[in-house]
Amino acid sequence: MHRSLKPRIRGDDRGSVAAELALALPAVALTLLLGAGALGAASRQVALQDAVADAARLLGRGESLAAADAAVAASVGGARMSSGHRGDLVCVTAQLDVAVGGFIRLPLQASSCALDGGL
Repeated sequence: MHRSLKPRIRGDDRGSVAAELALALPAVALTLLLGAGALGAASRQVALQDAVADAARLLGRGESLAAADAAVAASVGGARMSSGHRGDLVCVTAQLDVAVGGFIRLPLQASSCALDGGL
């Protein structure tokens, strides 16, 4: 009988790196997905704010509500717009729901006012 010259090692760590990677990879992927979704939501918020500012200026110049609504819809698809007067100002508010990571929905809202000179 011939014995192996290779000593037996207790607590062999072979495969532990692969197991740790298999556990960490989904967490890293989820973090990247949520980060990209958050950046997308932030850019939609900026676009929504720009759109309501444009719409408020349009209404302040005496343009129709349909023209202001079309400006918001052209800039940010799916946004819902409302408007009203506050003293000498015409104000526009728009809301939009965005999906972050495909499963988290965030409500975005932006408001802007302009001097009402169209009366």
